[in-house]
Amino acid sequence: MSLPLIALFIAAFAFGTTEFVIAGVLPQVAQGLGVSVPSAGYLVSGYACGIAIGGPLLALATKSLSRKTLLLGLAVIFTLGQAACALAPDFTSMLLLRIAVAVAHGAYFGVAMVVAVGLVREDQRGMAVAVILSGLTVSNVIGVPAGTAIGNIWGWRATFWVMCALGVAATLAIAALLPRTTGYQARAASLASEVRVLARQQVWTSLILMLMLMLGQFCLFTYITPTLLEVTGLDENLVPWVLLLNGVGATLGVFLGGKLSDWKLMPSLITMLALQAVTLAIIYAVSPYPAPMVVAIIVWGGLNFAIGTPIQTRILAWTADASNLAASLIPSGFNIGIALAASLGAAMLNAGYGYRSLSLVGAFAMVVAVIVAVISHFWERRSDISPPVPAAAG
Repeated sequence: MSLPLIALFIAAFAFGTTEFVIAGVLPQVAQGLGVSVPSAGYLVSGYACGIAIGGPLLALATKSLSRKTLLLGLAVIFTLGQAACALAPDFTSMLLLRIAVAVAHGAYFGVAMVVAVGLVREDQRGMAVAVILSGLTVSNVIGVPAGTAIGNIWGWRATFWVMCALGVAATLAIAALLPRTTGYQARAASLASEVRVLARQQVWTSLILMLMLMLGQFCLFTYITPTLLEVTGLDENLVPWVLLLNGVGATLGVFLGGKLSDWKLMPSLITMLALQAVTLAIIYAVSPYPAPMVVAIIVWGGLNFAIGTPIQTRILAWTADASNLAASLIPSGFNIGIALAASLGAAMLNAGYGYRSLSLVGAFAMVVAVIVAVISHFWERRSDISPPVPAAAG
């Protein structure tokens, strides 16, 4: 892994940890700010909205800045935001600060992925995207448990102070390791060009695949703990270990997806989508049995992130001549998909369907994704059009 990619990874790890660690310290935050735990939950949904809405807007507003300058600015916003959260006097200020950091988060991942693919050869794009995505998976495996433990020992404000220190490290890494010339220059693309690239079938079909992937993942994952407790019958103390193994599978899956993206992107993507449909059907079948359920959960986690890498690589490849808006829509689309999946799962549970039914929803979504991916692939091959050349080097 090159030093510039390491710098981008560190910042991705920081943003991923601060997004997810709030769940681990939510009761302490609620008590410290004098609100109920359900009210404190808005710190999670507010962050997701900040990514989904604010990220693309900030990316468009800052497209005239050099990429290194922008990434440094976003890392500084992250760092100051963590310090401000640690000092937040009340819930309202905490919520607004989290939303501000989330806007920077959404812009960061869009820009970082564009920069990452600009730093490597064309046949290494998938692995470059995988490095950025691995920041999110590693944050779940290491950052969130560590941040939660720190909050339990020294209080939730200490968690944010540690996140602030991580932000300083990320800022210094970007300043020292990222070259001034990133292989991509945002000024070359107009707003009209940014919007037009979204009409390319490879782009909008990939966004549909992203939505289906989130349905396949988060309809079940949102309610994975009660599923493991009530359906599988696992001991409560074993659930964190299952989630840890799921995170390890996800981290391995990211790099598998990167390798496959650089080898044969669409055939690999179609195969993995089909395998995920089978895996979710297997989860439905084995969910009452602990040992096979745990194995299926690990495979499911690995495939989720293995699939995400080629989808994002494809979007970046087909928007290389105007990638600001499209790249920023990647984290935005993921978070919209997460919200829709969680809401659909809640609606099904409220309608009387059990936790087992959630995996069947995911399997159906994966079948839809296979159909869309196959049609898109043959459409692309019949048109015999190559991905665009990047707007400019700079």
